Amino acid sequence: MTIRSKLFLLTAAGLCCILAGWGWWQVRAINRILEQENVELLNDVARTIGEQYLHFGSDQALAVLDSSLRDLLTQDATLARVDLFFVDGDGVRNLVGVSRIGTSWPTQKVREAARSAGSRLWEVDNDAGPALGLLVPLEGRPDKRPVVGAMVLVGEDQRILTQTRRLFLLSGAGLMAALLGAFFLATDLLIQRPLHVLLEAMEKGRLTGTPVRVPLRRRDEWGLLADRYNRMVDETEAALERNRELTRGLEARVHEATLHAVQLQARQKHLERLSTLGFLAAQIAHDMGTPLHSIAGLTDLLLEDASTTPEARHKLERIAGQAKRLDQVLQNVRRTTRLPDPSFARISAGRLFEETLPLVEPALERAGIALEVRVAEGLSDLFLDAYRIQTALLNLIQNAMEAMPSGGTLTLAAFPSASGPEVVLEVGDTGPGIPDGILRRVFEPFFSTRVSEGVKGLGLSIVHDIVKIHGGRVEVDSAPGRGARMRLYLPSAEGSVPAPSASASSGPARP
Repeated sequence: MTIRSKLFLLTAAGLCCILAGWGWWQVRAINRILEQENVELLNDVARTIGEQYLHFGSDQALAVLDSSLRDLLTQDATLARVDLFFVDGDGVRNLVGVSRIGTSWPTQKVREAARSAGSRLWEVDNDAGPALGLLVPLEGRPDKRPVVGAMVLVGEDQRILTQTRRLFLLSGAGLMAALLGAFFLATDLLIQRPLHVLLEAMEKGRLTGTPVRVPLRRRDEWGLLADRYNRMVDETEAALERNRELTRGLEARVHEATLHAVQLQARQKHLERLSTLGFLAAQIAHDMGTPLHSIAGLTDLLLEDASTTPEARHKLERIAGQAKRLDQVLQNVRRTTRLPDPSFARISAGRLFEETLPLVEPALERAGIALEVRVAEGLSDLFLDAYRIQTALLNLIQNAMEAMPSGGTLTLAAFPSASGPEVVLEVGDTGPGIPDGILRRVFEPFFSTRVSEGVKGLGLSIVHDIVKIHGGRVEVDSAPGRGARMRLYLPSAEGSVPAPSASASSGPARP
């Protein structure tokens, strides 16, 4: 049930009670007025008869009084009966009386009226209709006193009261219908329409997902409610706009971070390729340099031999020239595949982890590997080439992931070294560990226990080379069944700044 229906029912009930009470009070007031008029009429009749009786004061005057009563009864159609009684002790004698109804006065009531100090009113029911009787004692002793009794018919008064009640009922019903109609129109104008506008705006906002202002311009409570609601809509729109701006900013930052991560991955792969090529070039130069130098040396010896014929000398000179040319080619290859000089900068271990982890977190989630990061408080900053150290960390993390194909926990920690002004970067896993026979060869180039195709066994060799460039060292702590922990010992920023080594830059070095 709506509030409007509840108000309608309460108003209707209230109007019914008010109109019923008002009608009852009006009918009661009219009844009192009519009753008062009848009482006054009976008092006038009783007073007239009493004056005549006391004036004449003899029995000869009763005949005249009887004639007067008949004339009075004839003149007033409502007058039903008039009697004069004389009460002597317990005896009651009717001196004179006229009547048009068959109802008589009870003797007991006449005696009670004679003994009382005032008049007695009595409602009478008879065949002619309802009547109202009045007994008025005249002057005399209480045991011997004349009493005048007068009755008046009140049937016409009852009809007037009945018509009055019917009129009040009809007028009350009409007034109630008019008031309820006015109430219905007023509630429609003051409650239903503004409420409909407010609910429509709310429903439209719910369907569109955007707050809608309420188009109400009133100077009442509805206007105040609409104004407060519109203010709330303005604040909501402002909050949504701020949220959209924040979302756009976050999207831009995510895009920038993603682009940076892609660039880091590309740089890492580029460094790995350069490192691999550098190492291959160093191996080729080393493997080819020794026999090439032997060829050049033997050629020079043959050229110095006097017994060499001119034709042979010419051929030997050509061999020596080609050997020098081949040596020049090898030198060019070394210079081309040489890694760029490191770029050192101050950075904290926490910042280094923050820039490295976004590159591997998706892969860790796909592999079902949990990540734990621990950075000791008050840890000194590092002075290093962040890109190269990231390459080293990514290689170690990749090896740890390959050691946990069924999932596990990867630990990335940074803490001060107990042996000097160094910071230790540790990468640990919960894999099967490294056997002793393999542990001694993990840093050898091209050594790998994997059987997949491609260049293998350069990851830890590259790590070792990068750490060597920074003037640090690498340690491995592992045993079968308890995982492995790779620790990079790097000088802190408060210690000596490492100088890049040209020999180290050419390729991974063996431990």
